[in-house]
Amino acid sequence: MEIVNEHREFSTQGSGDLIDITRDLIAALAKSHLKKGNMTVFVQGSTAGITTFEYEPGLIGDVQEFYERLVPSDRSYHHDETWGDANGFSHLRATLTGQSLTVPFEAGKLLLGTWQQVVLAEFDNRPRKRLVVIQMIGK
Repeated sequence: MEIVNEHREFSTQGSGDLIDITRDLIAALAKSHLKKGNMTVFVQGSTAGITTFEYEPGLIGDVQEFYERLVPSDRSYHHDETWGDANGFSHLRATLTGQSLTVPFEAGKLLLGTWQQVVLAEFDNRPRKRLVVIQMIGK
């Protein structure tokens, strides 16, 4: 077994920004020359997440609306009182989504469904630079 780490940085536009990072993951796997194993994708930070969904305009809008209904950005949270940064909603959305995802691969290809993309979800209330760590374990 071999372990290969890659890092990618993404600039986000702030809360609601959903970025398809699938091509970056495919490129990292190709560069590794690994054929079979698991890829873990992890975003550093407590106000962003990694998820999968069909990356198309309708669903992008649905996902943005889903988070707004589930954890509204226009109310006050205890975190806001502690730090005064008004991003309590961002932390809660990231907690629900999670910061990592594991995708298996075989024959040098990610085993994603036809309409399944890996997405970096930005929840913070301001633009950010996000570091995504890609760790591949395999042979």
